Amino acid sequence: MLKELLDTNHCFKLVCGAGNEDIEEIKKLVYVYASAGCRFFDLSANEDVIAAARDALDMARVYDAYLCISVGIKNDPHVNKAVIDYNRCVNCGSCEGVCPQGAIHYAKVKKYKCIGCGKCWKVCSRAAISYVSEEKNLDEVLPAIVEKGIDCIEFHAMGNDEDEIEAKWKYINDNYEGILSICTSRGKLSDEAIVERIKKMTENRKPYTTIVQADGFPMSGGEDNYKTTLQAVATAEIIQNSKLPVYLMLSGGTNTKTTELAKMCDIRYCGVAVGSFARKIVKRYIQRPDFWTNPRILTDAVEAVKPLIDSVIL
Repeated sequence: MLKELLDTNHCFKLVCGAGNEDIEEIKKLVYVYASAGCRFFDLSANEDVIAAARDALDMARVYDAYLCISVGIKNDPHVNKAVIDYNRCVNCGSCEGVCPQGAIHYAKVKKYKCIGCGKCWKVCSRAAISYVSEEKNLDEVLPAIVEKGIDCIEFHAMGNDEDEIEAKWKYINDNYEGILSICTSRGKLSDEAIVERIKKMTENRKPYTTIVQADGFPMSGGEDNYKTTLQAVATAEIIQNSKLPVYLMLSGGTNTKTTELAKMCDIRYCGVAVGSFARKIVKRYIQRPDFWTNPRILTDAVEAVKPLIDSVIL
């Protein structure tokens, strides 16, 4: 059971991306990380994505892994997609150069690849890039997914629309009996507001049936240093000090330094969720056309990610 994995306090979760619906990439990511020892995977709430992850687990002969799907509220960064205004765009290529997902090519956005990280918006000198929210309609996606079996639902509760958060959280609780995860950050909330929100969301849930994923700085994990992961640890400390009966997971800028810094700060976590950095270190392998046919590439990819997983599970 997932709870048993969380109780070890050494749970590594691979975040494939709530908005990432690149089926082939998902399959490769799950295969590599499962082969290297990861047993918890965060996926888009998309039946084809889930099927691809299960195919990859079968290929890796891993049968004790757990799948989590992510959903969010309107305008949550994890469910945003980039849009280019061609009246402003001069096709300079800056956005294509910084996109970690390879979602932009010749100033055209491949939405199924875009994860809403915001990097293209930051480098656009012509203010030609904006974002549209493509949050999932829970009535449409959850029933079929839950029926086929998943192990966790993660709800991205970032933003200030309390009514939407309350309504969607209630729907999830009413329609799913397993472990739930709340992903939240300090971007739009004070420290006190974060704690109050989590208290309200967990007041009717049994102890330790909820994960709180302390997202220090969403989708910021491009580098492997202490500074990048600092906000994840700082956000986790806020949750820990609230002394709520929840599992605490670190995310947002997480890397191989995360657990070391967390231990230095006496953070008692159940695990670490890694997305941007985890995808980055394996990118050059999974982009190769001979990924599935060249045993050496598969071996090298697995060896490349083991230090990251080992930093959490050992």
